[in-house]
Amino acid sequence: MVQKNLIDGEWIAGSEAFRNINPSDTNDVVGEYARASAEDARAAIAAAKAAFPAWSRSGILERHAILRKTADEILARKDELGKLLSREEGKTLAEGIGETVRAGQIFDFFAGECLRLAGEVLPSARPNIGVEITREPVGVVGIITPWNFPIAIPAWKIAPALCYGNTVVFKPAELVPGSSWAIVDILNRAGLPKGVLNLVMGKGSVVGQAMLDSPDIHAITFTGSTGTGKRVALASVEHNRKYQLEMGGKNPFVVLDDADLAVAVEAAVNSAFFSTGQRCTASSRLIVTEGIHDRFVAAMGERMKGLVVDDALKAGTQIGPVVDESQLNQDTDYIAIGRQEGAKLAFGGELLKRDTPGFYLQPALFTEATNAMRISREEIFGPVASVIRVKDYDEALTVANDTPFGLSSGIATTSLKYATHFKRNAEAGMVMVNLPTAGVDFHVPFGGRKSSSHGSREQGRYAAEFYTTVKTAYTLA
Repeated sequence: MVQKNLIDGEWIAGSEAFRNINPSDTNDVVGEYARASAEDARAAIAAAKAAFPAWSRSGILERHAILRKTADEILARKDELGKLLSREEGKTLAEGIGETVRAGQIFDFFAGECLRLAGEVLPSARPNIGVEITREPVGVVGIITPWNFPIAIPAWKIAPALCYGNTVVFKPAELVPGSSWAIVDILNRAGLPKGVLNLVMGKGSVVGQAMLDSPDIHAITFTGSTGTGKRVALASVEHNRKYQLEMGGKNPFVVLDDADLAVAVEAAVNSAFFSTGQRCTASSRLIVTEGIHDRFVAAMGERMKGLVVDDALKAGTQIGPVVDESQLNQDTDYIAIGRQEGAKLAFGGELLKRDTPGFYLQPALFTEATNAMRISREEIFGPVASVIRVKDYDEALTVANDTPFGLSSGIATTSLKYATHFKRNAEAGMVMVNLPTAGVDFHVPFGGRKSSSHGSREQGRYAAEFYTTVKTAYTLA
């Protein structure tokens, strides 16, 4: 059975279908999904535009009920949906279920936000005049999501868009359509009026481009590569639309001489290799002061020997496969580049064979790296990390900030002085102390600086900055 696109409340077949393949077992077809055309995308945009006037003025209890019902079903089906996610993306079953729970929590949070919509009433500087400041929905929101968090990222974009009264045209990554289709199906059955949420699966060059070209998309939120993000920005400027970009990182994790070694190693392994390193918040630059360097590298090697790389659904697996062959080739190309640049491959980096055919890669750790190497400058997006030796905290901070990206930054230290200074001076949108650089809460703002992000923050109450526009109204008493 081919899963269809949702356009104006109807499930619509595409001109062709594409297969969703399990990276843990390439013989396993997760499902077949309809590929939307540019015409389908334009129809979805028109449906969202037509639905906007009524939905933007819908009651807060109606929106609350739909989002709450969606949250309840996601959480009730967390094991089923988590398994689907792990089959199509390759992260472990525990991670898949955890991500699904997070999606449910996001919908629950924004269900509550529907009931907390607020404004301000202020006195005017002029006598006998009142001022009201309110937030209104932006309009039709285009949502383009990546493959690495196939249910959480759609959730944290769709939920606030609907909460604040916008209508949506949603294009998920073609590599992982299953989780996105499931979440749209749940929302549709929860009672959304037709046209409020539209799903168009397919190629970015076709569906995504149609969205970028449309003057009827009033805001677009994108998570993905830096190159595509720049195209989104240019197209949005032409149409004078709001745009929000989350694009990537080359996140540092600093380890100081005074760090608790066990804490540092666990945080570094989690940051660099869990979720197969396929997180924009992953840390692939481990910046280590010379007093602890050798002990840290030795402890990392011992910890990495025990990592279990296998089928994402198999009990005991700690790291699943790379998402597909193209990404696997990119990872191995960077391992070769690191060697050519003079870094030492201290551990891993080998292709692995398991009981089923899949894209298995042993996590790789380089030592003797410098911050000028390509493996230290460019986002690899795989289980590959480099250790950069530095003299002291001051050099560590300088190296940590020496990157065009600025999403997440971490430090391992027992010094309150250094922890406090690092939180203030790390050039990143998020800072972690004695914690992995990856792993954030659903109710607080998410986003970075420099080339990592553009626009207002995602998640939590800060999401209102993007999904609403401010109106100031004056009344003569």
